[in-house]
Amino acid sequence: MIMANAKMDTNSQLIERFKAFYQDVKHPQLDKLDDVYAEDVLFKDPVHEIRGSETLHAYLSEMCVNVHSGRFEFLDQIVSDNTAYIKWNMHFKHPKLGNKTITVRGMSQIQFNGRIYYHEDVYDMGQMLYEHVPLLGGMVRALKKRLAT
Repeated sequence: MIMANAKMDTNSQLIERFKAFYQDVKHPQLDKLDDVYAEDVLFKDPVHEIRGSETLHAYLSEMCVNVHSGRFEFLDQIVSDNTAYIKWNMHFKHPKLGNKTITVRGMSQIQFNGRIYYHEDVYDMGQMLYEHVPLLGGMVRALKKRLAT
């Protein structure tokens, strides 16, 4: 029982480090990447599949340069022995998408053993990008509306 509680405490601490790492999208704590991710991490989202902590570091460095501001709002989580599902809203401003704050709902699945070795983000690319591109955005919104009825 004590061993199980210690493992859950360690897992909870990792989840909190993960959330702190992504709190500020514009200024991520890249110096703490190795505290959160394993060296051979696999990171996936609707656009990328990245292998290795060095490649993930480069991707996150580029991402933070390209946004005006951004933050994650963590909504809910389910944590087991080596897997967590974390629901979030990402709020961000990107210079190529206008000057308004865009909010995207998503979820991260992470798998870990001391550090995260698998991270997959799932979110709606239309909500994040396509709906905010001139001309294309109107078509995407119209198509979503049509499919909903």
